[in-house]
Amino acid sequence: MSEGATNLIYLAIALIETAVAGWKFAALRRDFTATLLLIASSNLWAAGAFAMASPAAYRAIGDVTGHPSAATLPVYICILFTFAHFHLITMLWCTGQVRIRRHIIGWTAIYASAASAMVVLFTSADLSGPADPLRFNTKFAGDPTALLFLAVFLGALSSGTLFTFWRCRRLRLEHRGLQHAVKALSISMLFVFGYVVCSVPAIALAASGSHALDTVGVLASTSGSIGALISTYGLSGAAASAWFGERRDHRALHPLWEVVVGGVDAHLAFSSDSHHTTWNVGFNLHRRVIEILDGMRALRPWVASGFTEAVHDLEKERLLTGSGVPAASGEELQAIATAAALRDAVERLDNARRETVFHQPQAPAGLGAWLPGENTAAADERTRLLRVARVLHHPMTTETLHRVRISVCRSSPSGT
Repeated sequence: MSEGATNLIYLAIALIETAVAGWKFAALRRDFTATLLLIASSNLWAAGAFAMASPAAYRAIGDVTGHPSAATLPVYICILFTFAHFHLITMLWCTGQVRIRRHIIGWTAIYASAASAMVVLFTSADLSGPADPLRFNTKFAGDPTALLFLAVFLGALSSGTLFTFWRCRRLRLEHRGLQHAVKALSISMLFVFGYVVCSVPAIALAASGSHALDTVGVLASTSGSIGALISTYGLSGAAASAWFGERRDHRALHPLWEVVVGGVDAHLAFSSDSHHTTWNVGFNLHRRVIEILDGMRALRPWVASGFTEAVHDLEKERLLTGSGVPAASGEELQAIATAAALRDAVERLDNARRETVFHQPQAPAGLGAWLPGENTAAADERTRLLRVARVLHHPMTTETLHRVRISVCRSSPSGT
């Protein structure tokens, strides 16, 4: 791979890692946890490694310091610390492990000692001569101190990646997204260890005076780059999926919000921008759910009864007359009944407002029925409201609404 292509790839990865780090640090302001802090920090270390490893930055650091290969030390320390973070993260995930704190302290001391030894050995090695950003490992393998520097780096990196892989393979998390992240992280460790596997024979051969495998050593960085990207995906993919899912649900609830909040009382909204989706999607989604529930409670005096029975009768007729029509689930039927009841209540309230312009309309006697699903647990309200929003204008909802109104008119003494 040419230096120009390496510049583009490394700097692009550095930008990605920086953006992810910024996103994670922003999330820390809302939910500070040790794991999230380590993930954000690992992204910063990775961004620093790729930025300084790009040939353009590598040579610029050499020109500024007067030592052409000076950038190698901070690059390798950033790489080591990046994967040390991953190792520590997997330890934090092992909540059931005995004496986990002692393990974390011990491994932190090992990585810190390795970094210190790398600084001492690097500054003591004879690294004179022009720099080759892509071939440092094989170019200076003939110097015993530089060789020992590489041995410490690769040894610490191997320990970190292999132990992380081992822990990831043993982890079994209940959260599906986190388990997917663990799997991706374990795969990334194999690619990073591939860097070690490619580098060691190339360095060993170069130390003996032969540079036949120098190209293999250069290709090692490709394996390491792939591993870094996969690990970033693994640790951020679950959060990104959750973010996009919350954004999708926020938008899906908007039609229901318009009916029971916008069409009932704008003061039920916490703020004037309640219909907007900002970056803090989780907060806005919770706010939207609360506003909708408040709107439904405000509509309670205008809710008529009979919608649950009507929707079940309609479903029975549909199954009897429809050839091969799939049966709707109980939850879907409940959502249809709720949607029909809400639409009916809003229209009743609107009609009453038009008739009583100068004072607050009062619901007539006989209304105030319970909405279907009002006994839903708080943790399940988001799912229930999403079902209601999806069927708000469903044909069965409209037909159920029509049937209840006909029934009410027939039972009314006035016939209206």
